[in-house]
Amino acid sequence: MNTLPQHDWQPSRKTPQAQGLNRPMAWIGVMLLAMLVAVGLARWSGLDPRTPDAAVQWQRDLQFRDLPSGDIAVMDHRTGQKVAVFSGEQGFLRSTLRALARERQRESLGKEAPFLLIGRTDGRLTLQDPSTGQRIDLESFGPSNAAVFASLRLAGPTAP
Repeated sequence: MNTLPQHDWQPSRKTPQAQGLNRPMAWIGVMLLAMLVAVGLARWSGLDPRTPDAAVQWQRDLQFRDLPSGDIAVMDHRTGQKVAVFSGEQGFLRSTLRALARERQRESLGKEAPFLLIGRTDGRLTLQDPSTGQRIDLESFGPSNAAVFASLRLAGPTAP
């Protein structure tokens, strides 16, 4: 004797609701595939999404040295004079310099070559390492962080 209730099972048919759901999902899949193909073609063709840099308005060659006190001394490479000293934590300055120094160390380059602080006609600032070709667009990190490096433009007794 079977005590389970008996059901009138019918062959499975797609309900109109299920059919309506499959069509939008198919279109979403087609759109995603089209976007992937478009991005792949753009990369394969060598398209560079970056906008070209504005002309250089000013440039300063700087060296950064760690002092025994934990401070960071900024030296003008052309004159050899100290133009600024940064005390305290200086998180953005230290992390930026650490990133560039790490690349120099990876390529077994010395610390003697200066970094280039470049001001552009559109107001953007770039810190570039000509030894490795690495660059950091400072305005990408906000105006207060970029201001740390912007203050070095006219710092020191022999500012350009």
